[in-house]
Amino acid sequence: MSRDEPRTGAGVAGLLLAAGAGRRMGGPKALLRDARGVPYLDRSVGLLLEAGCVSVTVVVGAAGDDAARLLEEAGWTGDPQVHLVHAAGWAEGMGASLSAGLAGLRERDDADAALVSLVDLPDVDAPVVRRVLATREGAGPTRAALVRATYDGRPGHPVLIGRDHWAGVLEVARGDRGARDYLAAHPPTPCECGDLATGRDVDRPEDVTDR
Repeated sequence: MSRDEPRTGAGVAGLLLAAGAGRRMGGPKALLRDARGVPYLDRSVGLLLEAGCVSVTVVVGAAGDDAARLLEEAGWTGDPQVHLVHAAGWAEGMGASLSAGLAGLRERDDADAALVSLVDLPDVDAPVVRRVLATREGAGPTRAALVRATYDGRPGHPVLIGRDHWAGVLEVARGDRGARDYLAAHPPTPCECGDLATGRDVDRPEDVTDR
């Protein structure tokens, strides 16, 4: 999809978490590039829009200005569908990043749901996102939907969180648990994607591939 083409969707905003310090990686994963030199941030924003998200909010933290500069180099700065949020409490864990992203969406965007993904999922691509979005269509009203990608039965990302759940998630999103406690109390509809990807994140430099 060209960046100049109109984007369509059913009110689902992409929420890309890219705020961590990546200690085991040796640096923030927001600054990772694959073996071909393609920035993970660029790839992740593009695939969320390609798959049908009406916008993408990128949550940064440890990488700060460097991540913003990378998005500018990739051509996303100035795109009205791409927004940058800085998680001031990023060092507290994923919960702070998720809270910052959802709070930003709630104030700025009228989307019916957020599709939460991580920047370090090299083989999770547009077909995975499309399947999660398609599963949402059979899970009731979008604002009330909860859908989670699974890989051979293992829960992973992306996770679609309908707007009706945002306040509840914000109440419990702490530390590295993110929305885990909320999803345990409100089990999402599983969306099996193991035939499309492994869903595994990258933790160490040797995990980086050309995907």
